[in-house]
Amino acid sequence: MTAETSQTLDRGLRVLKLLADTDHGLTVTELSNRLGVNRTVVYRLLATLEQHALVRRDLGGRARVGLGVLRLGRQVHPLVREAALPALRSLAEDIGATAHLTLVDGAEALAVAVVEPTWTDYHVAYRAGFRHPLDRGAAGKAILAARQGGLTEPAYTLTHGELEAGASGAAAALVGVTGIEGSVGVVMLADSVPERVGPRVVDAAREVADALR
Repeated sequence: MTAETSQTLDRGLRVLKLLADTDHGLTVTELSNRLGVNRTVVYRLLATLEQHALVRRDLGGRARVGLGVLRLGRQVHPLVREAALPALRSLAEDIGATAHLTLVDGAEALAVAVVEPTWTDYHVAYRAGFRHPLDRGAAGKAILAARQGGLTEPAYTLTHGELEAGASGAAAALVGVTGIEGSVGVVMLADSVPERVGPRVVDAAREVADALR
């Protein structure tokens, strides 16, 4: 800790991180041991976090992440979208295809930002808010590949006709961004994805990841 930081806030954030990393919650004693502070401090931290609905305690006394965290999470998408738009615009104009940023939302892939090219005669209509299973389409499959393979560098995934007949997609996962699972990709009306598109999508994914760090 430095003179410019708050010890209490730091401990509260550490509590939230510890609770977010467990499915079954933690007791006051467990939190006390992990934080290296006495139980009285933990009780005060939990009481404060409960007032803001960021923590809840079940009948057994175990603390868990509260629903207030979801409300905070809803504000993340606009910030992520804003950070990603410059790279998406460049990608869409360069490739001449609809570019998108997709994030994990439960078991689904959710498009949170979409940019369509301005100079093409036609392109795939793809809207922010579009959802699809993670195991279908390039955007979701790129995320799953990164999740299963533990990638340290983005790699692109190609698909054809999985979400829309006649459309092909290319996507690369965001790598090295704490707390966010997502991908950057393009979708186009083509039987196959041109060779240069995959590496270009990887570059765009790196740009977005750098903007989010």
